Amino acid sequence: MSQSLIVTIVYLAIVILIFAAHWKIFTKAGQPGWACIIPIYNVIVMLRVVGKPWWWLLVFLVPLVGIVYVIWMTHLLSKSFGHGGWFTLGLIFLPIIFYPILGFGAAVYKGPAGKTA
Repeated sequence: MSQSLIVTIVYLAIVILIFAAHWKIFTKAGQPGWACIIPIYNVIVMLRVVGKPWWWLLVFLVPLVGIVYVIWMTHLLSKSFGHGGWFTLGLIFLPIIFYPILGFGAAVYKGPAGKTA
């Protein structure tokens, strides 16, 4: 096997793992799991999960400000499943580990940003 084929297989396995984790996260939050594979719509659904309006999607497009809002949304996702700031850092810096923990682990959706649904 060539090295590029191995890299491609590993990359595809990671992509499938992340999609599956997002599917489970959406399902736990009472949203359609298939929404994670539709570009743009998946962000709108994620905003619904964390309890923020759809127009935040437009703010994500603003340089620098968008980064702050994506980090904020990630923190709200962490809080929505009962986790805190350290878990948010894990979602940001080690997503290949922390998104599957959120999706496949014992985390329970507590409502937008942790409020009881």
